[in-house]
Formats: sequence, structure tokens, C-alpha cells
Amino acid sequence: SMEAEVETRLLLQEAQESIEAAQSYRRELEQRLRGLQQARKQIRESATLTRDVLEQHFNELKGTLKKLLDERLMSLLQEVDAIEQESIKPLDECQKLIEHGVSTANDLLREGENAVHGDVGQQNEKLCSFTKKALHIQLDSLPEVPSLVDVPCLSAQLDDCLLTILKNQIFRHGTVASRPPVQLEEFVEKPGGILVRWCKVDDDFVPQDYRLQYRKSTASHFEDVYVGSETEFIVLHIDPNVDYQFRVCARGDGRQEWSPWSVPQMGCTTLVPHEWTPGLEGYSLSSRRNIALRNDSQSSGVLYSKAPTYFCGQTLTFRQVLSGQLPDRRDSLGVCVEQQNGYDSLQRDKAVCISTNGAVFVNGKEMTNQLPAVTSGSTVTFDMEAVQLGPSSNEGGNFKLRVTISSNNREVVFDWVLDQCCVSLYFGCSFSYPGWKVLVF
Repeated sequence: SMEAEVETRLLLQEAQESIEAAQSYRRELEQRLRGLQQARKQIRESATLTRDVLEQHFNELKGTLKKLLDERLMSLLQEVDAIEQESIKPLDECQKLIEHGVSTANDLLREGENAVHGDVGQQNEKLCSFTKKALHIQLDSLPEVPSLVDVPCLSAQLDDCLLTILKNQIFRHGTVASRPPVQLEEFVEKPGGILVRWCKVDDDFVPQDYRLQYRKSTASHFEDVYVGSETEFIVLHIDPNVDYQFRVCARGDGRQEWSPWSVPQMGCTTLVPHEWTPGLEGYSLSSRRNIALRNDSQSSGVLYSKAPTYFCGQTLTFRQVLSGQLPDRRDSLGVCVEQQNGYDSLQRDKAVCISTNGAVFVNGKEMTNQLPAVTSGSTVTFDMEAVQLGPSSNEGGNFKLRVTISSNNREVVFDWVLDQCCVSLYFGCSFSYPGWKVLVF
């Protein structure tokens, strides 16, 4: 009986495993079925959309062609009318002159016949008057009538090759693509933004430019956010925890038209945007508080972030939109453990920064390595990662961050030793004189 129980347990275990395997198999099949349904839906919807686009485009073409042909016909008919009127006018004038001459000749004939066949008593007087009138009218003067070869003979010259040219162009106009040459590849969350990457999937396609568009999932229209030759772009002003739809297309080398759009994909960021602290007298902020301008106020100090929103493992970017006329050695951009008021620079303890002349400071001490000066258009990035977690003690120096500061294609790398574990950090800037304007993301 013991062996029977063991055998039964084994059989039950095998049966249970088979049931679990069957359930897992069914889930996989159902998932693949959903994938097939999505694929079928994409084919059907894209085919319907393509039909609508083609019909609309060719209907617009037909309407435009008819309008153009009607306008050209009207122009040619008006030209015929103008030539006809201009050519008939001198003939009409000549006809009036001839008809007047015929009428005069008729009157003269009647008067001459009366004079010849009239009473004998008045015959000499009538004959004399008739002869004078005949001499006055100048019966040998005749108006000039143009010959047929000298007057216009209108005709229409119509080149039949236009139809051939149009036919060849129309037969080559438009293509139907089953797959776009570029597709979206990756979405990387950024504070208040998304880094979008795309790639070319057609080996024969040679791209010249890319075009990225996006829209909120609730919006009806896409809008351009980037056009250029790069294959990635950081889309800013993205609301956290909101779905956005993205699509990309490309323009072939030497071509004017854009390729079909990629399959739209959803992207989202959970990271709140970086913001400067409002209210500091020396600085004016943009509406989104991600741009700070050093104003004309005489007040000086460090402008900090509103919250410690920079986390290790991320890239913090400062873009110098404008540079001030008067740089100062105390000017700086950087990262710190905590906000400390009363300082006029980040060149202090528990902070790392770069000055506008390119000097790098760690805990207030200047490094020997130096970066290029920060000027208008410069981009400075900070990257940090934890490299050592020591035992918790009161001696300090138990937490180390590997810091990389990059500016104008050069970088410095160093270890920043702190006496406490820092999951998130503040960022800040300080400028002594007005005119400096910096964007953070």
C-alpha cells in the first residue's frame, strides 16, 4: 500500500505538472492569437486608410486637372475672341466706306440719268451741275480691300504629346509600400521628456532626413517635433504618466517626398520634469520653470532646483541658450547634495560643478583637468553612478560616486566621495552678471 501511495503521489504530481504546462501552453497560444488579431487589425486598418488616402488624392488631382484644363481652354477662347475682334474691326470700317461709296454712286447715277433725259430747257444747267459733282466725288478713287492671304486665318495648334507625357507621369505617380523604411526602436524616460530612437529597416533605402511626430493619446492630430539627420531626439515638455503616440518617416537621398510613416507606438515617462526654484530675486524663469535667465538685479546667489530630481544613472543636461557679456570665475553649473543658502557659487563643499571658463570643482577644490569654456549654444552633461558603498560609520567617506562631466565633445571623469548615501541630488547654477540663460533637462 505504501508503494501504491507513492505511485499515486507521483502520478498526481506528474498530472499537476502536465496541467500547469497545458495552462502555460494555452496562455502562450492565447497571447499569440492576440498578436495575430493585432496584426490582422493593423493590415486591415492600414489598407482601409491607404485606400482612403489614394481616393482622396486622385479625386483632388482630377478636380485640379479639370480646373486647370478649363482655365486653359477659357484663356485660348479669349485669345481667339481678341484676334477675331481686332481683325474684323478694319474690315468693318472698310465695308462702311464701300457701302457709303455705293450709295453715293447710286445717287450720282440717278442725277446723271435725270440730267440726260430731262427737259431741254433745264438740260444744260443740270448737265453742268452733274459734271461738277462727278468731278468732285473722284470716281477713280477706290478703297483698298485686303487679299485673303493678308488677313488672319485662325487655327488651333494642339500637341498630342501632352497626353503621352501625362500618361507616362500618371502611370508612375504614387506607390504602395507594404513596410515603411524606418521604424521606432526605443523609448528612454527622461525627466519631463522622452528620448526617442529609431532605425532604418530597409537595407536598400538611403535616408537623407528623418521626421518625427508625436501627439497626446487624447489628441486627434500629430505635430512635427524633429526634422533632421539624427536617429534619436529628446522630446521635451512631456507630461509625466501620460501616454504619447509617436511615428517617424524618412526622405530618401535626393528625393522631395517623405516615405510612409512607421507603425505608431506609445511612449510615456514617469519622471517629473526638472524645474528651477521660483522666487529668487536674481533670476527670471520660463513658464515651465526649466529655463532660468540671470536678470539685471544686483542680488546674487545660487539658483537651485525645486526638488532633488536628479537620480544617479540618469544624464543631467544644461544647455546654455545665451551667454552673458561678463563671465566671472565664480559662475558655475553643477550638482549638490543639499540646498545651502548664503553662497554665491556652487564651488563649495558637497557639490561638483563646472565654471563658465571650463574649470571643474569638486567639493570646492579646482581640478587640474579643465574643459572648454561654456558659451552660448554649449551643452554640459553630468552622469553619475554609485561605485562604492562602504560600511555605515561616523568616519565619513563611505559613499562614492563616479562622475562624468562632458562639454563640447570633451569630458572629465572622477570619483566624488561623500559621507552619506545620496539617492537623489539637487542641481544649481550661479551667475554674477546678467545675460546668462540656461535650459535644464
